[in-house]
Amino acid sequence: MEIQDISITADDSGKRLDVFLTEKLDGFTRSGIQKLIEGGNISANGKTAGKSLKLNKNDIIKVILPEPKNLEVAAENIPLDIAYEDEFLLVVNKPKGMTVHPAAGNYEGTLVNALLHHCGGGLSGINGVIRPGIVHRIDKDTSGLLVVAKNDFAHKNLAGQLKEHTITREYRAVATGHLKEAAGTVDIPIGRSPKNRKKQAPHGINAREAMTHYEVLENLNGYDYIKCRLETGRTHQIRVHMTYLGHPLAGDFVYGGAKKDKDLENLHGQCLHAAMIGFVHPKTDEYMEFKSPLPDYFVNFSKFCDNNKMLTF
Repeated sequence: MEIQDISITADDSGKRLDVFLTEKLDGFTRSGIQKLIEGGNISANGKTAGKSLKLNKNDIIKVILPEPKNLEVAAENIPLDIAYEDEFLLVVNKPKGMTVHPAAGNYEGTLVNALLHHCGGGLSGINGVIRPGIVHRIDKDTSGLLVVAKNDFAHKNLAGQLKEHTITREYRAVATGHLKEAAGTVDIPIGRSPKNRKKQAPHGINAREAMTHYEVLENLNGYDYIKCRLETGRTHQIRVHMTYLGHPLAGDFVYGGAKKDKDLENLHGQCLHAAMIGFVHPKTDEYMEFKSPLPDYFVNFSKFCDNNKMLTF
């Protein structure tokens, strides 16, 4: 059980209790916060609080977070495209449409379900039963390479490389319109959107440093084929940064990418591929680098854009 005491500032005065806590507490939906309130886990100034309570400056909100339930995640015999594997780690090429780890309402068909079948008990346990072995993730509708840890030693080492920004991560994407500069850097912090908790936003709630280097590789008809290299790895980072520049990714309807015509809808989400990953092996200290060719959905869309123009990797 975890207990948090939160003091209300002038900036949050007047907000509803459930709205405020949804913004404040990571990992909770508004309905989840309301269930905590209904269960008597949240009080204001020592008294039972209702979800519609309007907050005042200097109010003290006490939140009691119960212990998380020990959920079981089943192993599933789902084929994996493995670029590399040894006793410490594996590099997986995730297809578009596959979620990385289970979440509420989606406990089957994820990369973790597949990894549990492939590796048995041979995955790190640092992130718990829901995310065994998962050092970093990419969005459901982003394809490409991920490194997975098979034990805690490898996980801690790889997580340290991520924290120090020494893991190389390169993406290929198709952005709407044509960028003004052929290459550049977006250095804008990213946090949760104050208007939609499922989205991220520049200078959003609890914003953290985020830096993306981009380069235009090809001009297509109404689009740019680009390379992006991450210095940091914030949620939806490339998608948010390209939208900030006024060029959201093709097919990314969440962040305003292109029109919803038939051909774009066939993308089933953003045209974004994790094309390359490089890191130092936790045990051997050898630098390793892996590349993933552009998937069919990506190539087919580029051909649709520009009369079968072939893209360079």
